Amino acid sequence: MLQPGTQEINKGRGKLTSRSPKIAYIMSRFPKITETFILYEILAMRALGGNIEIYPLLRERQPVSHPEAARLTHEAHFQPFLSMAILKAHWHFVKRCPGRYFGVLAEVLTGTFRSPNFFVGTIGIFPKSVRFAYEMQRSGVDHVHAHFVTHPTVAALIIYRLIGIPFSFTAHGSDLHKDRTMLKGKVEASAFAVTISDYNKDMIIRDSGETFRDKVHVVHCGVEPDVFAYNPARHNQIFQILCVASFEEVKGHKYLIEACRILADQGMDFECHLVGEGPIRTRVERQIFESGICDRIHVHGSRPRAEVLQMLATADVKVLASIQTASGKREGIPIVLMEAMACGVPVVASRISGIPELVEDGVQGLLVPPGDANALAQAIQSLSSEKKFAHRLAANARDKIVHEFDLRKNAAQLLTLIQKSAEKDKKKRASKSQRIAAQQHRRVRIPL
Repeated sequence: MLQPGTQEINKGRGKLTSRSPKIAYIMSRFPKITETFILYEILAMRALGGNIEIYPLLRERQPVSHPEAARLTHEAHFQPFLSMAILKAHWHFVKRCPGRYFGVLAEVLTGTFRSPNFFVGTIGIFPKSVRFAYEMQRSGVDHVHAHFVTHPTVAALIIYRLIGIPFSFTAHGSDLHKDRTMLKGKVEASAFAVTISDYNKDMIIRDSGETFRDKVHVVHCGVEPDVFAYNPARHNQIFQILCVASFEEVKGHKYLIEACRILADQGMDFECHLVGEGPIRTRVERQIFESGICDRIHVHGSRPRAEVLQMLATADVKVLASIQTASGKREGIPIVLMEAMACGVPVVASRISGIPELVEDGVQGLLVPPGDANALAQAIQSLSSEKKFAHRLAANARDKIVHEFDLRKNAAQLLTLIQKSAEKDKKKRASKSQRIAAQQHRRVRIPL
């Protein structure tokens, strides 16, 4: 039960019957434990018949990873920043199509110049992106899909300009909210764009223009309901609070800790478990120490998926106190909330970004204003004291996941979009080849 629930897909349930094009997936880092939604999306699409190759921009090395990532990591097309193979690819394009090569180089450098992060990153990824194009052309890739509208989509754009393989991208959270450099150009050049929420789609349209509304599709991320066993009946003597989130400012740990201090002052008996790693972990641990409730809050670090599932099985509430940072960073629709909802764990989250599209306040969970520790404490307390209400939220939440956030259904939706795009491109290329052949035939002169 703790393994990914793609087994039923492999048996053929909902399997796509038409030939799937060869798809290249580009992401920033792989395998990254905080981006397992990409890993499981790839597995779900492969189970549906998707022919997917993985092209990460960077290889992520971390102490904890999911076992399913090992095989994909082994077969991924990693490239260094520079090598003889990369130089060979550059010389290939400089020699055969210098206009395209220098044109796309100028496009991405001038397009990202105003953003230091994008500009430096583009310089870093350009060499390997050209190598990717060289390899994809030879291996017969039909479509490129980039996860995140940042550097992965820049890489997809470079490949498209060099060899004409159509591309799409998925925009998630902070990759879209924080810095939208070149966004309009990426949407315009893409075969289609995907985002995970209506909130994000509206943001893309505001930046890129109403002309592109039909080009932007909302495809939710999701989880496999069969993996997350529904078990709303908890029998804990001490109320168990769970927060699975990377230690970053955007996750709002400081407000959860303050809410726990408030609950302790009110005499509530609870334990809070923080699962994750990140740059502000030391700061969070210092706040826990200063709050005087070290015996109530436990920091576990990163944990494999199987252990997180075991913690969900005993949790009374899943809390995510997300905020918007000063730089504009904010959530998309967090997978960790979907996982809890699928398991029958009531959720308390911030009313921000795309979260209200997953959790309707008082229906599938409780939403509070971001940065409001008192409201957070009150919501947690209400779930502790009103068990029937908590169980009703849990049942509604599971139903929402099954109908709208099922990974298999959403992966099939994305794969269908890619298939249609690839087929359209195939017909376009065939038509162009026929026109060229006809023109050459008309030029042939038959000697008298």
